[in-house]
Amino acid sequence: MKKNRYLLCLLLVAFMLYFAVPRLSIHATGAEGIFSIAWLVFALMVIAGNLTGLLYSPKKQGKRPQRQHKKTKSRSFLRE
Repeated sequence: MKKNRYLLCLLLVAFMLYFAVPRLSIHATGAEGIFSIAWLVFALMVIAGNLTGLLYSPKKQGKRPQRQHKKTKSRSFLRE
């Protein structure tokens, strides 16, 4: 279920980048340039985080019969 969320977030970021990159001016001076660079950095961080979650998520294990461990006491005291 989480993989679907990661894929959805990646698609949304790609969609936003598709529309935003032509309108962002990296070479502008002042607040416009800083905003453009910050927006692109945050978008790349979102992409990196979702790719990391997608690629390095633990594998789902099927239902395997688990071995039952016998409980042994470390010390046995006999009462008589």
